[in-house]
Amino acid sequence: MTPFQFELLKQDGAARHGRIQTSRGTIETPVFMPVGTQGTVKAVLPEALDELGAQIILANTYHLYLRPGHDLVRRLGGLHKLMNWSKPILTDSGGFQVFSLGDLRKIDEDGVSFQSHLDGSKHRLTPEFSIEIQQALGSDIVMVFDECIPYPAERDYVAVSTARSGRWAARCRKALPAGGETALFGIVQGGMHEDLRRQSAEGLIDIGFEGYALGGLSVGEEAEVMYEVMEYALPLLPQEKPRYVMGVGTPENLIEGVARGCDMFDCVMPTRNARNGVLFTSFGKLSIKQARFRDDSQPIDPACNCYVCRNYSRAYLRHLYQSNEILSSVLNTQHNLYYYQQLMEGARKAISQGCFQAYRDDFYRARQA
Repeated sequence: MTPFQFELLKQDGAARHGRIQTSRGTIETPVFMPVGTQGTVKAVLPEALDELGAQIILANTYHLYLRPGHDLVRRLGGLHKLMNWSKPILTDSGGFQVFSLGDLRKIDEDGVSFQSHLDGSKHRLTPEFSIEIQQALGSDIVMVFDECIPYPAERDYVAVSTARSGRWAARCRKALPAGGETALFGIVQGGMHEDLRRQSAEGLIDIGFEGYALGGLSVGEEAEVMYEVMEYALPLLPQEKPRYVMGVGTPENLIEGVARGCDMFDCVMPTRNARNGVLFTSFGKLSIKQARFRDDSQPIDPACNCYVCRNYSRAYLRHLYQSNEILSSVLNTQHNLYYYQQLMEGARKAISQGCFQAYRDDFYRARQA
């Protein structure tokens, strides 16, 4: 058994280079986790993910509980075996998905009753059941069950919700005690209110978790508001534990998150944008569907060394997208995920060399060229 461990290797300003050790491998941070909501990162083979440099992926409790079902996944040997992925998996608790159901769910102190978005069937999710599902999936990093607070929201609602999420976090900790191979991360809520974020963080630290996340960001707030919350909330978290900002985000969001001390990120943006013909490059976003690329023989990004940029032209990728070919999603997704992995690898190297600010400046300078 390899217990979950985190080591802070280097700090450059607030930016951190660390190492997470799990029973399924090592994760160098800062790290971007591709999102495989239903046990698959869309349009990418697990073997290709490995080649792209992915160290860990994210899957979702809510979706896998509804389909194919956590008991079936357990009987088939767990999610790693089912999807042929040997590296670590982090599972979101399902809280965000449940609370996004609106009128299809009802919250009480014990948990949430909801109707499936698939067939309208009725279900009940509690902190304890969320942990049970995640353990059945075989997750390496489990997230506490919490309420993702919308933006904007009235302060009174935020305060009540945040306090309840804290009580649920304590129940999750009791359901999954510390000391094993599986890590449990607490999630700091509190909306955009500094005092409520502080109260949430202090309560979670008192409970004790293997890592800590900021939830309730990238829910419609302006980027500057997000950065402000990161600025005051990340330093509240223990220096010796990994820090995760959930559901974030754009390349700019990642760079700014790293600059403020975040270690872990996830977002559907690189894969979803790829399927919609939007590609990330060193000089900004490129929409491959535009007519100006019809006879463009250049790669997506001349500065990129990914498989797609080494072998295919903008003209061909535009043709695939316009023809609605499946290969369009495959190639676009490979490029975008490679870009995100390289962005984080560059950040790790810059922090270890004590030059993250120069890396950050170069990142923005390339976008202005």
